[in-house]
Amino acid sequence: MNLRPLHDRVIVKRLEEERTSPGGIVIPDSAAEKPIKGEVLAVGPGKLLDDGSVRPSDLKAGDTVLFGKYSGTEVKLNGADYVVMREDDIMAVFS
Repeated sequence: MNLRPLHDRVIVKRLEEERTSPGGIVIPDSAAEKPIKGEVLAVGPGKLLDDGSVRPSDLKAGDTVLFGKYSGTEVKLNGADYVVMREDDIMAVFS
């Protein structure tokens, strides 16, 4: 990837959600929600603190994360969609 996030930003690729409900009903694209689960592709160096030091990020490339539905800024690069967001917008990391 030739996109490097700055400061406490991360680049996330949304993971596709299931297109079938638990009851077996197929959900069409027009009714599907935006996925809120994604894979971290790149992480910035960390958050710049008031005293000038940098707090390293808790995330690393390859982490699967949960984030807000409307978090970040969507970016299209080489035909693929990515979301650039602050580390604070990420709510949880799957283990």
